[in-house]
Amino acid sequence: MAAKNLLEQKITETLENNYMPYAMSVIISRAIPEIDGFKPSHRKLLYTMYKMGLLTGNRTKSANIVGQTMKLNPHGDMAIYQTMVRMTRGNDALLHPFVDSKGNFGKHYSRDMAFAAPRYTEAKLDKICGELFTDIDKNTVDFIDNYDGSLKEPTLLPTTYPNVLVNSNQGIAVGMASSICSFNLKEVCDSAIAYLKNENADIAKTLIAPDVSSGGQLIYNEKEIQTIYNTGRGSFKLRAKYRYDKKNSCIEIYETPYTTTTEAVIDKVIELVKSGKIRDITDIRDETDLSGLKITLDIKRNTEPDKLMNKLFQLTPLQDTYSCNFNILVNGHPQVLGVKAILREWTIFRINCIKRRISFDIDKKTDKLHLLKGLKRILLDIDKAIKIIRETEHDANVIPNLMSGFGIDERQAEYIAEIKLRNLNKEYILKRTNEIDNLEKELEELKFTLEDEDKIKKIIIKELKEISKKYGQPRRTEIIHEQHIEEIKEEHLIEDYNLKVFITQENYLKKISLISLRSSGEHKLKDDDAIAQEIETNNKADLLLFSNKQTVYKLKIHEIADCKASSLGEYLPNLLGLDQDENIIFIAATNDYTGCMLFGYESGKMAKVDLSSYATKTNRKKLANAYSSSSKLIYIDYLEQGTDKELVAFSSINKVLIFDTSNISPKTTRDSQGVQVLNAKKGSSTVKIVSIKHVDFGDLNYYRTKNIPATGRYLKSEDGMDKQMTLLD
Repeated sequence: MAAKNLLEQKITETLENNYMPYAMSVIISRAIPEIDGFKPSHRKLLYTMYKMGLLTGNRTKSANIVGQTMKLNPHGDMAIYQTMVRMTRGNDALLHPFVDSKGNFGKHYSRDMAFAAPRYTEAKLDKICGELFTDIDKNTVDFIDNYDGSLKEPTLLPTTYPNVLVNSNQGIAVGMASSICSFNLKEVCDSAIAYLKNENADIAKTLIAPDVSSGGQLIYNEKEIQTIYNTGRGSFKLRAKYRYDKKNSCIEIYETPYTTTTEAVIDKVIELVKSGKIRDITDIRDETDLSGLKITLDIKRNTEPDKLMNKLFQLTPLQDTYSCNFNILVNGHPQVLGVKAILREWTIFRINCIKRRISFDIDKKTDKLHLLKGLKRILLDIDKAIKIIRETEHDANVIPNLMSGFGIDERQAEYIAEIKLRNLNKEYILKRTNEIDNLEKELEELKFTLEDEDKIKKIIIKELKEISKKYGQPRRTEIIHEQHIEEIKEEHLIEDYNLKVFITQENYLKKISLISLRSSGEHKLKDDDAIAQEIETNNKADLLLFSNKQTVYKLKIHEIADCKASSLGEYLPNLLGLDQDENIIFIAATNDYTGCMLFGYESGKMAKVDLSSYATKTNRKKLANAYSSSSKLIYIDYLEQGTDKELVAFSSINKVLIFDTSNISPKTTRDSQGVQVLNAKKGSSTVKIVSIKHVDFGDLNYYRTKNIPATGRYLKSEDGMDKQMTLLD
């Protein structure tokens, strides 16, 4: 039965009918600012405060403002209050705050500093708001009904300067967003003036760069700034300002990027210290107080503060990116505009405001002129006017009798009839009628201005100059050019120190700093395990680990966790993902991939492979065919660049050959079989190769050869060796 009541609906129609109106409402009526620089919630709040007389009056409780605003804004009281908080002087979010506040309004640079409830705080409009409401009562903008039709509210505010560029604004709508950075008021006014004078003016000459309320430093990249100016999209980098207190060995950070918070910075620094990536910081404190933001870093005495801060700029939000998306509603349509396009749209809007103001003044003055002309006629015979009024029996006939008596219309007669008895004297009427000439001149000038757009532009320019002079402030954000910034590469961020790397026979790896090693006791190893190889290197080097499966694994040593001799270390099968029967047989460390690898094979051949063959641009961590698989590997070693050594090869028939690796030409192919060193005779094979320091022969020259390959000499009985040699000797 229930199934019969189900209605089939197409998903596309449902979305269009139900979701699209919501999406459009969010875009148009909530999240995207308009050409006056405000979202509806901002405009409703400021207009309410204006109507409350808070532009010139004393502060009132924020709760009162919130309550009054709810007549225009149907959202909850806390949503309205949060909107007001961001616009206050106390919150420090805007270059030019709109609300003069008293009390705790939190700080935009703090995530955890909560603002006080509206019953505890007070507010009024800041002086600059006078520029938002100039001539709003002269029909400069349209008014619409509020949500219940009981009040009127403006659709836009007639801002006398391009406020949309002066204060930052962010919003997330449905399917689109807006992020407008702030610019210095004086620079914006100068740019608007330059544009009004010449639409082809180079805006970049007057609008130097964004300027944010949090200060800090802007890393100036001309290409990035031009992209933002031209397209309305792009990003720029901001970094913190700091000073070094040498006496107390601490760094004080007093300005941070606009896009971050003090808590985010502190949390990241603590994380870096705990992970061992930063070792120079001993303590970090948030010392923000009434005098402003301050994060203090206690550092070790021998630390270079500038070098440490360069690391922190790279690794923490102390340097951050501000992404721009100048998405603005123009005539109800969202558009992403560049700076010049925004100035063009604002100019069109402002010219229209001026025209509407002039038209309003023309209408008012025309009406006044019309009334005064009627008053002038009374001047001819004041006694006649008095007589007409006195002799009229009924009040309703006063106006018609004056009209017929002086040849004036109803409005003029109404105006004359309302004049007080004390003003029905010649002096008063002469003073008023003398205004007629001035009014006619003013009307002529206003009509001329209304028809001449260049004159209107001059009015706007004059206003902009006055605003710039009255409210202009020095830049808060310092500009530093990109070429003056030290380029921070990954290796700069890695702490460098000397260390030793150990591998054991059971495939454990230990990375121990030399300082830790000096104070450590014996190595902790598993039962029946032993150290197979140790090398001394540094934290910035790469580690190459060769396995018995012709594979080399590559690790950044700084990515390997430090350990102590008392720990087992990292288990290589887990660290590298080794196969079940795969073992690491040799390790080598390098900073620049110079030098060679030596590989000796059972076939009697030896290969010398340039270490550069193992360097890869993509930083691959596993390379196959690390050496040849054509014969069993019996020797492996690393030679530093420009060095060679003498080696001793032993065959299965007890022949011995001493040769120098300088006779072996380097190869660039990793799995090269190399060259023959010890010739095989009677089916013999090479069983081991060792360094010459591991043998104790009476006559070394007896076994030595200058040329390879060679057959070698039989081992003398007195040179017999009891010591067992291993692959790693």
